[in-house]
Amino acid sequence: MTIDPKIACIGAGYWGKNLVRNFHALGMLSCICDTSLERSAELSVEYPAARLTDSVEDVLADPHIAGVAIATPAETHGKLVRQALLAGKDVFVEKPLCLSIAEGQELVALAAERDRVLMVGHLLWYHPAVLKLQELVEAGELGRIQYIYSNRLNLGKIRREENILWSFAPHDISVILGLVGETPDEVAAKGGNYLHNRIADVTVSLLSF
Repeated sequence: MTIDPKIACIGAGYWGKNLVRNFHALGMLSCICDTSLERSAELSVEYPAARLTDSVEDVLADPHIAGVAIATPAETHGKLVRQALLAGKDVFVEKPLCLSIAEGQELVALAAERDRVLMVGHLLWYHPAVLKLQELVEAGELGRIQYIYSNRLNLGKIRREENILWSFAPHDISVILGLVGETPDEVAAKGGNYLHNRIADVTVSLLSF
């Protein structure tokens, strides 16, 4: 059975290019939206069957596109997710969903109201090691979980629009919440900026259950 391509990727840069490649491999890539003319020129050669555009509005107005995958800077996620849901599209968005709790709650409620899929790209939940760890926890083979400790020592890609907490912590927190099957009663986080005077590059977070 042939599946008609119906996914648009919004943002095809540092991480978005991976989404473009995978949706293409699945035969679902219909459109690529990116504001870089140089990048679009390269993508047009690599994915000649995909339509290229620099307009999000153009993507959302296309009735043949059922869903969008968003991989733009974190500060734009909330606005783009809202636009896509209001346009009737299912949405896959890279973490974080947005940059505030209130907006996140509004977006989840909007997706439910519109009966649309809203999925955040917590890719670690598809890693064999994490799936095996979940299996061990659920089987009780590790005994009672007293605490979970995670440590990331790689700065990764420095971004001006977000800090290290938004860049890395969502992955670890997602896994921790899934393993314990609970939400924390209290959350505390503290950060420091050593490389840039306005961007935290070191953070420590504590979740109490």
